[in-house]
Amino acid sequence: MAMNEPCPRFSPNCATQPQLPVGQGYDYNIKNPIAYDGPVFKSNTPWPQPVASWTAGQPVTVGFQANGAGHGGGHCQFAISYDNGKTAAIVHKVMKHCFFNGPSNSNNAEVLKYTFTLPADVPASSNAQFIWIWTNAVGGRELYTGISDITIANSGGSKSYTGKSAIYPNHAGYDTIPEFGGDYTTGLSLYDNAPNVTITSNGYTAEQPSNQKPTMSKSLEPSSSDSCETSSASPKAPDLPVIHNTAVQPLTSTDSETPSSTALSVNPTSDQGTDGECEPGDCEPGALKCNDNGSGFKICTWGKWSDGFTCVQGTVCKTSDLNSVYCGWP
Repeated sequence: MAMNEPCPRFSPNCATQPQLPVGQGYDYNIKNPIAYDGPVFKSNTPWPQPVASWTAGQPVTVGFQANGAGHGGGHCQFAISYDNGKTAAIVHKVMKHCFFNGPSNSNNAEVLKYTFTLPADVPASSNAQFIWIWTNAVGGRELYTGISDITIANSGGSKSYTGKSAIYPNHAGYDTIPEFGGDYTTGLSLYDNAPNVTITSNGYTAEQPSNQKPTMSKSLEPSSSDSCETSSASPKAPDLPVIHNTAVQPLTSTDSETPSSTALSVNPTSDQGTDGECEPGDCEPGALKCNDNGSGFKICTWGKWSDGFTCVQGTVCKTSDLNSVYCGWP
């Protein structure tokens, strides 16, 4: 299967498409699945101009080529990105029977267009990307994707959108969803457990636990509330943030019920005074900073910096403009 509306990079099968960028050629194998250990998109080079103009809060249509192999359906994700696909937030999903009207073992797709309402809080941008991701139900364990360059208008002035992070099953570094075998709930927990991600028209902002209302990461600025409690009993650990991996590629998990992101919660007990009071330290409890080599975070517990979280391979710890820390691409 291959998308043809909005026209993906560099499809020869769209009704209209921009002129090819210099040095690029048409992808005549665009219906083929993504290589297991290759990039999740066949091209990182955008069209020289947008192929569609969408408006937040309005219906949009996504179309697919006829005569593609439907593989009995499967799970389709539709997402928006503002950083060339490095981070993508889901705006629509068709689970279980994508390309079909119900259970099927057919290879002949029945549904070639999906129309849905683009969320009203998707930010405006002249440089956005629409992403389609499909995991097939029947046949070899494959992954199909498409990426299109679009513009988005938003008269409401929304600055950010929060949704489930796009995931890429059956690709290196991700869980493999087995052949459905008639059970169309196969693999659904991976999508349900995907972390939330907040994106802006400037790119990626922050990833949040999927079971919590999105909040900003713990600020690096000291807070007066981050102080140790004194009592005659054992002291209570300061309230520390739960830190989530923010890389596009999550750690591989052998348990499909476990979220793809990795979280750390800390209950410090070692660096404290014997009289129930905190010993003087060189940092504010609960503060975060990147390791010296950028491999992960350090977290301040009882006034001491301790290693707490390692970034996913290929990503490094960064400090954002919002004065928070996260794992991102170099």
